[in-house]
Amino acid sequence: MSNIRCIIIEDEPLAVKVLADYVAQVPFLDLQKTFKDAILAADYLRDNSVDLMFLDIHLPRLKGMAFLKMLIHPPAVIITTAYHQYAVDGFNLNVTDYLLKPFDFERFLMAVTKVKTTGNEPQKLVESSESKDYLFLNVDRRKVKIQFSDVVYIESQREYIKIFTTKNEYISKMSTHEIEALLPANLFKRIHRSFIISTNKIESYNAEMVEVHGKSVPIGRAYRDVLENL
Repeated sequence: MSNIRCIIIEDEPLAVKVLADYVAQVPFLDLQKTFKDAILAADYLRDNSVDLMFLDIHLPRLKGMAFLKMLIHPPAVIITTAYHQYAVDGFNLNVTDYLLKPFDFERFLMAVTKVKTTGNEPQKLVESSESKDYLFLNVDRRKVKIQFSDVVYIESQREYIKIFTTKNEYISKMSTHEIEALLPANLFKRIHRSFIISTNKIESYNAEMVEVHGKSVPIGRAYRDVLENL
């Protein structure tokens, strides 16, 4: 088996340094990147294959377990956390190992050797649209099913998002970064720091505005190449 390509998803700088130092001591591990949150890692996995993730649980914006559940075909996963109570959830999600902080190099080596032994093939993050065409969001203390085909655009409202569909409008407490990570990238594009649109609903556009299902949505200066590259 060739070297195992791995990434670290961890928001504590000291923990990142410890893991990176351990990885450097193992000849069959190749560290590709480190990420301070799961959303940044999700963006990377859309276009890159890895064999192994070292994943913390308590991450900003999107928690480790929630991130893991949204991966359709995840690579091997080694959980690294100070909280033992999530072990059962981790193993229910078929993680390779569960390292409780602080752990020494010997325990780390035992965990990564399991990955080498099983010979996991590299996987990419597969868009949710390949397995389902909807998601459930928390709206007014209940789970509401949102069909991707119904979504027109999404607007940021501070710590909330407002989802405009062909049928209704919904408000949910999450960021545009969090919802963007859950949406299939081939169907939705961010065109402004505060707006994500459904590309299937585009009727017309110019350098400053997009018409989606009869609504005008502004294009941010930093996102003007997004539509041109569709």
